[in-house]
Amino acid sequence: MNKAQLIDAMAENAGLTKADAKKALDGFINATTGALSNGDRVALVGFGSFSISNRKARTGRNPQTGKEISIPAKNVVKFKAGAELSDKVK
Repeated sequence: MNKAQLIDAMAENAGLTKADAKKALDGFINATTGALSNGDRVALVGFGSFSISNRKARTGRNPQTGKEISIPAKNVVKFKAGAELSDKVK
């Protein structure tokens, strides 16, 4: 499912216009991005939670040449599915 399909599904399920569903989705994305940028955790009970994790610097290998490369540390977004979501996709 891509963003346009998600907007269509949201509009149909919530009885909204596609324009309102797009505004709602964009608002969710902006609020989540802002919270994660500030180091906060975003938890949606029953659905899951988004958080930031620090991935340490490490040494890797270029698969084509076998040469060692240095991979810098960075922050990554993690998603952990909630119990209700996990039960529904089983």
